[in-house]
Amino acid sequence: MLDLDSTLKIDVPCSELQEIEFIGLLCMRIELVSVPKLRQVVCYRWHLENPPVCFGYVPELRGVILSSKAKAWQEPFALSECLSRSARNLSTLTLCFEGQMIWIQPEHPKQLTPIFRNLTTVFLLGIFSECDLSWTLFILEAAPALQDFALSRHSCIKTPEDSAEKTNMVWEPSKDLKHLNLKMLVIIGCEDEDKVTNFIRLIMERAVGLLKIQLCGENRCMYCNCTNLERSKAEKASRRRIKEQLTHGTSSSVEIIIC
Repeated sequence: MLDLDSTLKIDVPCSELQEIEFIGLLCMRIELVSVPKLRQVVCYRWHLENPPVCFGYVPELRGVILSSKAKAWQEPFALSECLSRSARNLSTLTLCFEGQMIWIQPEHPKQLTPIFRNLTTVFLLGIFSECDLSWTLFILEAAPALQDFALSRHSCIKTPEDSAEKTNMVWEPSKDLKHLNLKMLVIIGCEDEDKVTNFIRLIMERAVGLLKIQLCGENRCMYCNCTNLERSKAEKASRRRIKEQLTHGTSSSVEIIIC
């Protein structure tokens, strides 16, 4: 039986364990000391300190999913404090903030590129809609093989009392950043047209091989009104205007799809 101040250490160097899922962590954190066959880790809803999981020797790790609302007592953490440089095969990363505070810190690519060198797919979900999006470029800058980049925006009508304060994220990407491999950008939730349009332009300037952009309607949660037709129409109109702004007076060959 673990108590709240304890750390669960998993050290199984001879194990064939390939997938681990943690839900509602009630210990301080998980340390994956040595799990050489591990390919997938999922962690939902941790309640104590950040980061919730620390990776040790995990050379076969392919996918990581972290999803939680930030609590008032939790501080943002750097991904390099959590992920391991032994995870050289990491290909898919999903981070879901559930419409609350962003609980990771942007960091210099030299800290992350050894981990992200083979990363091809990233999902950043539940970014609260008032938050600027340019901070996400630190991942693009650290992941030279990235091909698919998806972001979803959402501000829930219900905010738990113990949630951390939502503060804007600031990050200045390198002025000479040119990404060669990004092919697909997906934006889910396109309210605040100027903010979305400016971010997409930022990506288009830097992702020289970009082929397709998808503009999608917002994903609603259980607390939000999923049947509000007027809002749905307004969101679709926003997506059309964003597309018009991005295509007006440009010779870009990037395909922009409204879905």
